[in-house]
Amino acid sequence: MTSSSSSRKIHFDTTEDELTEHEEEEAEVEHFDDFTVASSWERFISEIETVLRAWISNAPNNLLEKGAVLLEDSGNLYKVKSEMKYAMKSYCMEFYFKTDPDGEIADWNFDLHDLQLCFGVKEFLVIAPQSASGVVLDAPEASKLLSAVAIALSNCSSLWPAFVPVHDPSRKAYIGIQSMGTVFTRRFEADRIGSQVPIKLMHLEGLYELFVSKFAYSTLDLSVHNFKVRFAMKLTFRTLPYDDDNMKAAKISKSEENVTGEMSDGMQWDDDCSWSEWYSAEDPVKGFELIAIWSEKMVENSMEMAELENASPHEAEKWLISLRLQGSTGNPVGFSSELRLLVDALQMSFEAQFMEDFVSVENPGSDNIKSAMVIPSPTVRDRVLKELFIDGVQFSDFADGGYKTSRAIKGAPLGSLFAQFCLHSLWFGNCNIRAIAALWIEFVREVRWCWEESQLLPRMPTNGSIDLSTCLINQKLQMLAICIERKCQLNEEYQDCIGSLDQIDSMSEDESVVGDDSFSIQTSSDDFSGKVDRKLEDVQLSNDKETSDLTRRGSAGIVDSMMLLKSHQSMHAPYTQEAPLMTEDMHEERLKAVEAFGDSFNFSAQLERDILTSDMSAFKAANPDAIFEDFIRWHSPGDWEEYDDPEKSKSSSSSSALDTKKSKDSWPPQGKLSKRMSEHGNLWRKLWNSAPALPASEQKPLLDPNREGEKVLHYLETLQPHELLEQMVCTAFRAAADTLSQTSYGELKQMETEMQQLYLTMASALRPLQVNRLSGDSETIEDLRRLTGTLERVEKLLTLAASLHRKLLKAPRLSREIFSDYYNFYIQTTAKGFTEDSGEKEFDKKQEVRDVEREVLSNMFVPPTANQSWRKVLSMGNLLNGHEPIVREIIFSLRDRVSGNHYAARSGNVSQQEIQTYRMYICGTSNDLRVALSVVSGD
Repeated sequence: MTSSSSSRKIHFDTTEDELTEHEEEEAEVEHFDDFTVASSWERFISEIETVLRAWISNAPNNLLEKGAVLLEDSGNLYKVKSEMKYAMKSYCMEFYFKTDPDGEIADWNFDLHDLQLCFGVKEFLVIAPQSASGVVLDAPEASKLLSAVAIALSNCSSLWPAFVPVHDPSRKAYIGIQSMGTVFTRRFEADRIGSQVPIKLMHLEGLYELFVSKFAYSTLDLSVHNFKVRFAMKLTFRTLPYDDDNMKAAKISKSEENVTGEMSDGMQWDDDCSWSEWYSAEDPVKGFELIAIWSEKMVENSMEMAELENASPHEAEKWLISLRLQGSTGNPVGFSSELRLLVDALQMSFEAQFMEDFVSVENPGSDNIKSAMVIPSPTVRDRVLKELFIDGVQFSDFADGGYKTSRAIKGAPLGSLFAQFCLHSLWFGNCNIRAIAALWIEFVREVRWCWEESQLLPRMPTNGSIDLSTCLINQKLQMLAICIERKCQLNEEYQDCIGSLDQIDSMSEDESVVGDDSFSIQTSSDDFSGKVDRKLEDVQLSNDKETSDLTRRGSAGIVDSMMLLKSHQSMHAPYTQEAPLMTEDMHEERLKAVEAFGDSFNFSAQLERDILTSDMSAFKAANPDAIFEDFIRWHSPGDWEEYDDPEKSKSSSSSSALDTKKSKDSWPPQGKLSKRMSEHGNLWRKLWNSAPALPASEQKPLLDPNREGEKVLHYLETLQPHELLEQMVCTAFRAAADTLSQTSYGELKQMETEMQQLYLTMASALRPLQVNRLSGDSETIEDLRRLTGTLERVEKLLTLAASLHRKLLKAPRLSREIFSDYYNFYIQTTAKGFTEDSGEKEFDKKQEVRDVEREVLSNMFVPPTANQSWRKVLSMGNLLNGHEPIVREIIFSLRDRVSGNHYAARSGNVSQQEIQTYRMYICGTSNDLRVALSVVSGD
């Protein structure tokens, strides 16, 4: 008889006056003592039974609703627990179960719990004392505790195995028991030898005999008798850490051929990575673990085990590889950490009006800044400036061959002078505002020296137009580079070239037109170009009816089907000066000047007057007989209005079919100037009347290099700190992303998506910096700090991708699969709030290795050198390139048929069944051995 509570004694008390004789008899019947729980041990069993019945009655899904906890890294294994007391001690009983209890337990399933792997069980109980050690140190107490659980399980007709942890916790020792529902009972025992493992047990032959000794007669010579047992083995190899000593050994042994793609010749792992110019990243890959698995097979004697020990891991049925990552070693080194400091400097830049204020000794307001921020030594500063202004460095625009979305960020191109200045600033000192100010002041001084000495600016293009999609400082430096080049062209050699052009201009019209090609060659610099877009015909002067008595100069050729109104000669298009280059702020000033008068033809800016006057002078020189109307017809066709006469229109239509001579007989064309061009006091006509006839080669350049160069230097020297830092932040983020984008990491779609998304995020977050409305307490500062976190995330993924790509260069599929697994793992853990330092979850996903990839992984295990051979005395077999496994796991098992069993009702009756009577799990190395044994016996 079983009880359901800890107290079953029921007693009814009545008074003699109220109790009749019949009632007294009934009271005597109801008054009884339950002697099944008379002792404390029996009451303890009853309490265990109550808990077990509650767990049994609740299906797994109900247990989940009542607070079952999912175990990390154990698949879908859950745990519920209950606390209880016995003999003044507290115990905790835990039930481990799966939501899908059906199916067999695979031997080498990596989601298994330790007890599942040791004993091959599925659901199980563990009861342990609630103490510091969590184990039962007293053997009688452990036996009594296990017996209590076994009795309770038997009373509940449950087949769950139960375990009790015993001995010292480091031994990982257990005892256990399980009712088979028959006359058979399975008993469990596990223990560990932590040192001085017997030599015989270091080899497979001795381990085989250890297992056989559990069921063979002790008088037999196990080495000469055959016992058919099942055998399965898993070996775990680990590559040497990628430290300096091991890498040197790898380079020596692989000097002839670099099979795995590792770096050689004393280089760091990331020396060929794009970021290596700025910092050296710690290799995120600590190494790899290779698992070789032999599936279950039948062995008969010790000789077969000896042969298996000498077998190569290449003979294993399956290879698996897993990634070992470096642990966190503090603050990560990379662009993101330095950009976070640059954002802090931006916030502090609003505290002063000029950059000199941050380094000035006389500025009392920055005492707190000076005490906390140190400026690097002049030697360090000079080295940085030397790298920035090194001679012969050409400009290259990364966006031309890289990510086009990089241009959406208004910063300087990666290869430009200002972008390099920003990247150097990140590592100058600790990127504080004082260090940046000191470097900027010296940077501007160096730029001024280049200007005064007519030295070309390095890393800056000197041709083409100014790129208005970049930041203003980069535009100014590009303008200065062009001014320096123009300034150099005005030296003595350039003047000699101009003198040769004057000789050509003095030729007659016959020589001028025929020699147009020669003139074009000598004036083919970027300073001059034709004004019109019409195709110029190659017409000889002999086709003209008349020749001007005046000298024609600066002609680029005849304009198609256009003639001068006064002289009836072909109209010549002149060489004109290019419109002067302008930066973004100059364009804004020009537009404001034009809009102030509300008429685009009422030019108030001197620059507009100069451009128009230059075109008029060049047109006059190329067409000596030209009048104002001719210039309008060529320069602004919209201001020449044809007469709207039907007769003339009909005549014009019929004449279009005639030849050129007949077309010229209908001269002059019927038309007039537009209303605004014919008004009294028109500015264009005034400029025409005052414009001299000068070809473009003799005109004063529209771009005055001296004046514009000094303007640029004035802008750089008076730039406010926050304006400088705003442009530095934009440029530094863009340059950092562009640098990372050049990393080679193979065909990883996840990284392509991450980089594209990074550019879009950066463009959105940095857009407020372009409107110059930022303040020190702006929310944009916090947005920028969050942006550095996004960049840090991409940097971490990219570093891992690059490391995997180099180490698995000959196995690109493995590189892609491992990175894909880690990417999904990283996304999930970061979404759950896990951090790198929390250590709550470790990446251990494994990938199966194909046969064609085994050689690549095998070459990662570099044979140990003579200097390394002393590290470890080899005591185990199955070596891989001279490396023994770090862990060897073996499962021996023996199965027998049993009959005459008596199963529990719900298990059904089976006359004969094959069961696993003996099972031994062995795990260890030459210095460590753990054995777990389960034996079925008949009670």
